[in-house]
Amino acid sequence: MRLAGRTVGVCLTGSHCTLSEALEAVEALAAEGAELVGILSTSVSSTTTRFGHPELWRQRLKQITGREPLTSIPEVEPIGPNRSLDVLVIIPCTGNTMAKLANGITDGPVTMAAKAHLRNGRPVVLAISTNDGLGLNASNLAKLLVTKNVYFVPFGQDNPESKPNSLVARLSLTVDAVVAALEGRQLQPMLIERWRDQ
Repeated sequence: MRLAGRTVGVCLTGSHCTLSEALEAVEALAAEGAELVGILSTSVSSTTTRFGHPELWRQRLKQITGREPLTSIPEVEPIGPNRSLDVLVIIPCTGNTMAKLANGITDGPVTMAAKAHLRNGRPVVLAISTNDGLGLNASNLAKLLVTKNVYFVPFGQDNPESKPNSLVARLSLTVDAVVAALEGRQLQPMLIERWRDQ
């Protein structure tokens, strides 16, 4: 098991259409032996959508991790001083979250967890899911691509004909990306033609 003995923070943010698939990737991290700490963004912990109720996501994450997810800034702030995580994964990472990370905005549990974790020089892995990754958010993506200790689950355009600015990570590569990040390297190739497995 490639992640045995490792503590992995897993943050869910509000790309609600991607949450079910993201939780499958979280299960894959658990299957590799990781001890998991779940963190929910304010959007995921408070917004009901056609994809599910907040309690659904909280319960599913709790079932996988074996503990209640963290949902507030005071709950996640000790991640920094306690050095409690080996790696932090934001899955899915929305364009909104990506923009905040790129510009140092810490206004919720996920961005605070990332800030607290990065202060220790430890890896953060982003599994992006955004409709404007090649639009207004492209500049934020560029900032994060050159940010020390930030790594990406390989990503590509999920629907270039209908949504040419949209980028989505291939979540089936999450474990490989996390293992690579723990070794201090970006999983390659990072840019893929299509994110969906054919």
